[in-house]
Amino acid sequence: MTEGTPRFGEQPLAQTVAAAGALRRLTGLLLSLEHEHPTVDAMLGQFADWERELAAAVPPDLTPRIGVGGEEQRVYLDHAFDVGAYNPCFPEYTFDHLDDETGSGRINFPLVCEGPPGLVNGGFLAVFFDCITQHQSCAARRTGKTRSLTVTFRRPTPVLTELHFDIERSEDDGRVTSTARLLLDDEVLCVGEFKTVASSPDRLTGFQFGKRRVKG
Repeated sequence: MTEGTPRFGEQPLAQTVAAAGALRRLTGLLLSLEHEHPTVDAMLGQFADWERELAAAVPPDLTPRIGVGGEEQRVYLDHAFDVGAYNPCFPEYTFDHLDDETGSGRINFPLVCEGPPGLVNGGFLAVFFDCITQHQSCAARRTGKTRSLTVTFRRPTPVLTELHFDIERSEDDGRVTSTARLLLDDEVLCVGEFKTVASSPDRLTGFQFGKRRVKG
């Protein structure tokens, strides 16, 4: 691997991070509108122009660039850590404590994650557990192929509410088991059990993803 190549992909642009938060907030507002609004008409009028301008700026081949070359392919962004920070389709969370065996933090699911009235869709909970357990394993440099992800629902999970999570992680003979809980105060809402085959990052295809091109 060329020196300086990212372990899990390139870091997102600052503009991408800022846009993700704005898009997530705007979508929440759109979902909350009671009636049509002239600002939305103005947005729709701009979308086509913005899409056309950005389409001209991205590579023609949207498959990820692996290794050297692949100049016509897109750069792959780091999906090991904080994906929700730059991709509005993923939940955004914060770790307060993280080591190889334990972790804990906070999350507040936005309105875009709503399923039943006032509650988080179960699919977003599965994505959340996937993200935080892989985040921990990648930080420990022992990520790998997913064997299974099981979510056990105990209580409905509310949107727009400060929630807490914790993780316990263990490794035995090259197999990792991560058990994460999502809590409202002291009440366990759901539990995610994530099992992977442990590998060092340099054995993963993602370790070879190409770097961001120098701006010409």
